[in-house]
This record gives sequence, structure tokens and C-alpha cells, in this order.
Amino acid sequence: MRKVWLLTLGAFTLGLDAYVMAGLLPVLADDIGTRVSLAGQLVTVFTLAYALSAPLVAGLFSGARPRVLLLAALAVFTLGNGATALAPSLGALLAARVVAGAGAGVYSALSTAAAAALAPEGRRGRALALVMGGMSAGTVLGVPIGVLLAEHTGWRATMWLLTGLGAVALAGLAARLPEVPAGPAVPVRERLAALTDRALAPVVGVSFLAAVASLGLYTYLAPVLAAAGGIGGVAPYLWAWGAGGVLGSVLAGPLVDRTGPARMPFRRAGRTPAHPADRGADRGGRARALVGGVLVVVVAAQALLPRLAAVALPGAVAALVAWGAAGWALQVPQQHRLLELAGPRGTVALALNNSALYLGSAVGSALGGLALGAGLAPDALPWAAAAVAAAALAVHLAAGRRSRVAAGVSTLGSYEHS
Repeated sequence: MRKVWLLTLGAFTLGLDAYVMAGLLPVLADDIGTRVSLAGQLVTVFTLAYALSAPLVAGLFSGARPRVLLLAALAVFTLGNGATALAPSLGALLAARVVAGAGAGVYSALSTAAAAALAPEGRRGRALALVMGGMSAGTVLGVPIGVLLAEHTGWRATMWLLTGLGAVALAGLAARLPEVPAGPAVPVRERLAALTDRALAPVVGVSFLAAVASLGLYTYLAPVLAAAGGIGGVAPYLWAWGAGGVLGSVLAGPLVDRTGPARMPFRRAGRTPAHPADRGADRGGRARALVGGVLVVVVAAQALLPRLAAVALPGAVAALVAWGAAGWALQVPQQHRLLELAGPRGTVALALNNSALYLGSAVGSALGGLALGAGLAPDALPWAAAAVAAAALAVHLAAGRRSRVAAGVSTLGSYEHS
């Protein structure tokens, strides 16, 4: 697991960069003379580039050594942050965020797959949680510090901090990261088939909708809290959300490692191990339950946030901690399920899931900006986000119901022909 810890260095910087911009928007918009809703599109282009880069690179460089691609992606990400710090206008900022987002997307997908490949047997959930925990730690530790730094010395100082952290992470990984086992070669036809796989598509769809709900709200958390409760300094609340994220990421790993296939209560007489159909009927059942539970928490926390911010600040903090914990915990069982469902296409499935996450984040931040620009009251935005999260829960439950029905039919057929 020590090898996996090295990957969290880059994940920490990614987590800081992906979420610090939400806290910088008011300062940045004032500095370059634009509206917060327009400045919010910096988040949109970053996350859109993040979403599109992973599957593109996975297809173009499928034969390249994973370690080389990891280092190259982190280098591109770091250069993009340096360009952001130097950008003189909104147009230059948008271009720099595209570069940074492209590097981040490739690194995120490859680091997740590398963590699973480097982890010992039976500890893959913990390895995935470490990488997710690195991103959430970047949020809880880095984002409030970055926002405070921007408030006192300017937003460009925060971007230089990001550039420095990226350079340190790159040097550490170049010096200490071992060779990463490459996944099996996956033909282009199989890569495309993953897009329409009936088992994978609902899981990826849930990730997309959850990301729309989460980053669509998080990007504009400053105006939401100001409108709902007259809250000016947003840094402590970003810290609360990030602290919940670290908690959720850490707790999700051990839980996922306990969600392996369980034996069904019925077996054919005289058969000691569970029948293959029995194992398939329960495969991932507890992981599905974990995903459903965290989605319920996300819906409740987002829906209650405006009311709690208006009547009691500790209540708002509690809602943010719960939302952060559930939101970050969600992707650990999601990634675990995709690796089980995809088989040899596991890297491709993870890349698609990461793309869905950041495409959803881009859509969420863009829709949030459009809604505010069209006159939606900021304190109504959490209710819209909760509605999208509820849609993700509905998709998840519907997919689980279909899976159980299909497993039941498969089990019945296996017993009839045994």
C-alpha cells in the first residue's frame, strides 16, 4: 500500500485545483471585471476538458507505459496551473483551465487504475479510497487555505501555490513511483461497446447525475450561503464540506472491501460451494445498497441546506459535512462495482466513469451559472441540486431492480438445467 500512497500526492493537488476555484470566483471576477456567473465557466471548461481527455488518451495511447502517461499527465496539469496564474484576461484563463483540466483528467483515470493494480489482494477498496481520500484531503486542507490566501494576496497567489504543489508531486512520483502493471490490450470495438454496456451504463449514469448535483451547487456555494443565511466568509464552510469528504472517503474503503460476493441461502443438495448462479445473484448487492444509502444522504443534505443556513449556522455546517461525506464516499463503491462488472475493460470503465463525473461537473456548473444569470434566487439552487441527486437515486434503484430480476431468471435457469 506504500506504493499507492505516492499516487495520493497528485490526487491531493487535483482535489485542491478542482474545487478551489469555487471559492475564488468572487475575488477573481472582481479582479478581471466580470460577473460571477461568467467566471464560473472557468470551472465548466476545466471539468469538460477533464471529462473528454481521459477516454481520448486511453484510446490513443493504449500501448504506452502507464507510469510514463501518469507523469506526463501531471506535468501538463502543472503547466496549465502556471499558465492560469499568468493569464491576463478571461479568454486566456479559459484556455489555461482547458490545459490543466486535460492533464487532470488523464492523471485521475490512470491513478485510480494504478492504485487498484498496485494494491495487495483483498485491499483494492482501501487503495481506491486512498486516491479518493487524497482528492478530498486536497479539498479540506487546501481549498480553505487557498481561499484565505486569495483574499489577502490575490487569486494568482493561490494558483502559484497549486503550481508549486504540482511540481513537488511530479518530482516525488518521478523519483519513487514503481512501474505500474499495464492492463490487457482492449480493442477499439470493445472500448466503444463499453459505452452501451447495459451493466455499465446505469452505474456511469448515476455518477454523471451525482456530479451535476454536487459541483453545480458547490461552485456557487458562496452566493448560496450569502443569500440563505447572510454568510460572508465562505472558507469555514468549504472546510466543513471537505472534512466530510475526507471522512466519507476513509470510511468507504473498508466498507467496500466487505461487499464481495456473498453466498445465497439456498443451494443444490450436496454442493459445498455456492452455485455460480447463486454467486451472480448476490454479486455487488451490498455495494449497491451502499451507493443507495449515500445518495439518500446527498438528497437530504442538499434539500435541507437553505433552511438550516437561515435558522442555525451549526445546522448548515452539519448539512455540508453530511453532503461532503456522502458525495465523496459515493465513488469508492461505484469504482469497485465498475471494476467487477467490466472485467478486462476495467481501465476503460474507470476512464468512462471519470469522464462522466467531470462532464457532469461541467454541466452542473454551467447550468448553475445559467440559472443564476436568468434570475434564480441563489438559495433555491440547493433544491434544484437535490432534485438532480434524487434522479440519480431513481436511476440507481431502477438499475438494481433490473439486475435482481435478471439474476433471478439466470438462477432459475441454471437450476432447471443442472
